[in-house]
Amino acid sequence: MKNKSCNNPVCSVCGNKMVKNGKTSAKKTRWRCRACGASSIQHRQDITRKKQLRLFMKWLLENYSLKQLAIPSSSFYYQCDWCWRIPVPQPSRTGVIRAQIMVDGTYFQGWCLLVAYDSKHVLAWQWCNRESKASWKALLQRVTESTVVVTDGGTGLRSALSELWPHTRIQRCFFHIQQNVIRYTTQHPNLEAGKEILDFTNELMKVRTQQQAEQWKEQYDNWEQKWEDFLKERTFINPYPKKPRKRAWWYTHRDLRTVRALYRRIISDNSLFTFIEMKTDSPINRTTSPLEGGVNKGIKDLLRAHKGMSEEHARRAVEWYLNSLTEYPVDPWDEAVKFFKKETMNTPHEEKEEYITGYDNAINPVQPWEDSYLFIRKGWAGR
Repeated sequence: MKNKSCNNPVCSVCGNKMVKNGKTSAKKTRWRCRACGASSIQHRQDITRKKQLRLFMKWLLENYSLKQLAIPSSSFYYQCDWCWRIPVPQPSRTGVIRAQIMVDGTYFQGWCLLVAYDSKHVLAWQWCNRESKASWKALLQRVTESTVVVTDGGTGLRSALSELWPHTRIQRCFFHIQQNVIRYTTQHPNLEAGKEILDFTNELMKVRTQQQAEQWKEQYDNWEQKWEDFLKERTFINPYPKKPRKRAWWYTHRDLRTVRALYRRIISDNSLFTFIEMKTDSPINRTTSPLEGGVNKGIKDLLRAHKGMSEEHARRAVEWYLNSLTEYPVDPWDEAVKFFKKETMNTPHEEKEEYITGYDNAINPVQPWEDSYLFIRKGWAGR
C-alpha cells in the first residue's frame, strides 16, 4: 500500500494539512490550505540542485556560455553559488607500478600547482607556494613508486625522490635542457665555444639510439677538453673602481661555465639518456611536453576562459578540471550529496525561546512577533 503521508504537505503559515488545488501553468500540482487559504507547490530540492550542478559543470568545464544555457547571468550566479563549496577529492592510490610518471609545477595567482601524470591520466596534484622538497614529498606520497620520473629538474625534487623513491631513475626533459642552454648562450652566440655547445645541444634532440648517445658524450668530452683553458680565463677589476668589490676578479665566461656545470651535473646523475638505457614495455618520454602541452595548457585555457574568478574559485575550478582528467573521475553529484550530509550534521540545532503568556497588555521582551499586533505581518493571510 502506498504511503500517503509522504505526499501530504503541510501549510507553512498555519501548519494544517493542504489539499490539491489544480495545476500551475508549468503543469505542477498546486496545494492549498483550507484553514488560511495559502497555496504553494512542492519542490524537489535534490532534482533542482542536480540540475543546477549540471549547468554549472557545463559552464565551467565544457565552455558553455550562459546564452547557450539559456539562463540569465544573475540567476545563474545566484543559483549555482553553492557549487563552489563542494570539495574535490584527490584520486585514490591504486598501487599500480607505472613505467614512467611525469611531474611538473605551474604557477598562477601566486600559487604553484604540482601535477603527476602518466602520459594518459592525472594521478595526483598538490598546491604549494613554491617547488620545494616538502611540496614534492607531499605529491609523491599520493602516488605509487614508478620506474622512471620525467622532470624538468625542479628544485627539491631530487632530494624528495632520494628519500621516498630511492630506486627510481630520472629522465631530464630535453626541451628544458635546450631552453636552459639558450638562456645563457642566446640563439646567436658570438664566441666559438658558445656556438659549438649550442650545436651539441641541438644535436642532443636527435639522439635516439645507444650508439648516438655514446657519440654525443664523446663529442661533449672533446668540447670540454678543447675549451678548458679558455673557460679558466679571469677578469680583474679596475685598480680604482667606482664601487668597491669584495673580490678582485671573476671568471670571464661565466655563462659558458654555467652551461658546462649543467651538463656535468646531468651526466653524473645518469639522467640524460635514461629513456634509452631503461628497457620497459612502453617507451619512455624524453620531454614533459605531454604534461605541459596537455594538462598545464588546459589549466591556463580554463582560467583564461573564466577571467575574473577569485583565488578560491580559481583553485576549485582547476581541481574539477584535473578530476576530469583522472582515470576514474568522481561524479560531482556524489560529492555534492556528501557535502550536504556533512553540512547538515555540522549545523547546530536552534533552540526555541520560551515565552510567558499573561493577561496584561505589556510587551514581553521574549515574546515572539507572531503573538503581538505591534508588528507588521507579511505574506498571504487568506480571503
